[in-house]
Amino acid sequence: QVQLVESGGGLVQAGGSLRLSCAASGRTFSSYNLAWFRQAPGKEREFAAAISWSGGSTYYANSVKGRFTISRDNAKNTVYLQMNSLKPEDTAVYYCASTSESLFGDSRYFQRKYNYWGQGTQVTVSS
Repeated sequence: QVQLVESGGGLVQAGGSLRLSCAASGRTFSSYNLAWFRQAPGKEREFAAAISWSGGSTYYANSVKGRFTISRDNAKNTVYLQMNSLKPEDTAVYYCASTSESLFGDSRYFQRKYNYWGQGTQVTVSS
């Protein structure tokens, strides 16, 4: 069982930055692959970024590549999402998710791969 709690969301102007955090419970945190998804109003939840258990592999959606950076600190049981050059279209609820399965292949982009989810944190980017 893994419990995930996101924090760090808020209101920011376009071009600004935010860093989201996701704190996890459980002694096996370092064995899980982690991801950030987001859901904008009226839209389906979509993949944003993922990171392997070691931090050695990272994956990004094209829409955030070059602006967002996912990282993790296994000693702190925490995964981060540094978001720079934010745009109004980044406005969404951001969710942290974990899986014990490999991130190889396109399945990493789909919600069904991930077993545990946080409650989400709201990010609002004003123009």
